[in-house]
Amino acid sequence: MLRWRWTPWTALALAAAFPFLAATLDAQYLVRVGGVIGLFMILGLGLNFTLGYVGLFDLGFIAFYAIGAYTTAIAMRAGVPALLALGLAMVVTLAVRALLGLTILRLRGDYLAVVTMGFGEIARLTINNLDAFTNGPKGLQLAPWRPLNFLSDDPNIQYYLLILLAVAAGVVAAKRLENSRVGRAWVAIREDEIAARLSGIPVRHYKLLAFTISAAYAGLAGGLFAQWEQFVTPESFVFWESILVVSIVVLGGMGSIAGVLLGALVLVGFPPLMQWKLSADWINYRYLFFGLILVLVTLFRPQGILPSSRREAELTS
Repeated sequence: MLRWRWTPWTALALAAAFPFLAATLDAQYLVRVGGVIGLFMILGLGLNFTLGYVGLFDLGFIAFYAIGAYTTAIAMRAGVPALLALGLAMVVTLAVRALLGLTILRLRGDYLAVVTMGFGEIARLTINNLDAFTNGPKGLQLAPWRPLNFLSDDPNIQYYLLILLAVAAGVVAAKRLENSRVGRAWVAIREDEIAARLSGIPVRHYKLLAFTISAAYAGLAGGLFAQWEQFVTPESFVFWESILVVSIVVLGGMGSIAGVLLGALVLVGFPPLMQWKLSADWINYRYLFFGLILVLVTLFRPQGILPSSRREAELTS
């Protein structure tokens, strides 16, 4: 007798089949929602390197999402091919993140959170006022790029599948890093930085590594966002977006890859799903439900919905 076994490959196959099923049910709106959820999954996986593995409280992560989006937009408007523009976005965000990390990673806790939050707002205001490159608050328009025309004529389905591929690649990369020597060093730093330093771990080096790698995810998500929307504006990268990404990691479980994916599914997918299924007025209550979910998780599941085994042991021992 055959038994059903849930595996990551099963989940990937079902997710890949979802847009075609939604198209037959006349629910194309859900395909677009799924793509947005995928973008925040990528952002959550990136922030998980700093907040989840190393314990660095970063409130300005969305700035690198913006840098990736604008780098892609400017490069494509200059005639750079779309795939090369995505790679360029990742390189630029890595470079900016590394330079920032060299200057601020001496800070800890609340001080680091305040500085990263300030950087996020500085980045948005700079983009808003740098008219010569970013066209300021008027935004930048991109020519359409359709990467998967052989699968579907619908651009939302094409980008949904492209984002799904990026999420899968991001999960594989994060999993390999988590199980490597580098990942174990990150966890040691999070649990006790002084003990890690006395054990011979170059703490500053590993902090900078996690801080920098996370930017590649933000740059990739920003580039995909720009190509999908064909338009970028500073108003897409406000402080609320940084709070949302932090909440995704905390809700799902810091240091847990599966938890981050679930957190994005709940916090990003639930409000639009309510609007689609119930009434447009329900979207006005999205912040109420958002806050209620976070309060309930904080009270009854502080380690997150799907925490890593290490994190759960830390909070329950």
